[in-house]
Amino acid sequence: MLVFTRKKEERLMIGNDIEITILSVGKDSVKLGIKAPRSIAVHRWEVYEAIRAQNLAASNSAVLSPEILKKFSK
Repeated sequence: MLVFTRKKEERLMIGNDIEITILSVGKDSVKLGIKAPRSIAVHRWEVYEAIRAQNLAASNSAVLSPEILKKFSK
């Protein structure tokens, strides 16, 4: 893990397209501003985990029988 020390209003760049700005620093939290292309998904960790769990559940329940698959291959 790469660790940075930044102050309010200082920035970080990830590649050429992602800019992270420190907006504020509180006692127990840091507020970040993130500029990234729309093609890059940016989520809080807990939202990412929920999306991942839903995708996993959907992929596990989407087992198709060979008979059903044959109907789509025509």
